[in-house]
Amino acid sequence: MDVFLISPASSRSYWYLVVLITLLAVIFTVLAYTAYSSRHSRVEIVSDGIRLVGNFWGREIPFDLLNVADASIQDITKSNDYSPRQRTLGTGLPGYSSGWYRLRNGERALVYLTKRENVVYLPTTDGYSLLLSVEEPKKFIATLQKNKN
Repeated sequence: MDVFLISPASSRSYWYLVVLITLLAVIFTVLAYTAYSSRHSRVEIVSDGIRLVGNFWGREIPFDLLNVADASIQDITKSNDYSPRQRTLGTGLPGYSSGWYRLRNGERALVYLTKRENVVYLPTTDGYSLLLSVEEPKKFIATLQKNKN
């Protein structure tokens, strides 16, 4: 029996695989972080404002940008002015929405939503509002009002 080897492929095909595997690893990491964030995001009230912790849209917002007096609790299960209408940059999974959205009233909002009833609507003076699914919305708003003063 005579055996003839196939000429080896160029190293270019190896690098295509490396790039593809790296891209898939990045995508998997982003999806895993999003899944983790959907269960572990939180709002912290700190000395000078609030801190949104979790996923890619976390940030600190100082009290002087928050319009705490106009904060309210909304039920957005029904279509109302505060319901997210269009995601502009964010995550939209069943039971978890976060990132930048347009509301039905045309307002821009940064949302962290897991439940759609008893959602805190918190306007800012910076051209957007917050929609937050916090565990105790009345206590959250009362704490904001107490700490802002």
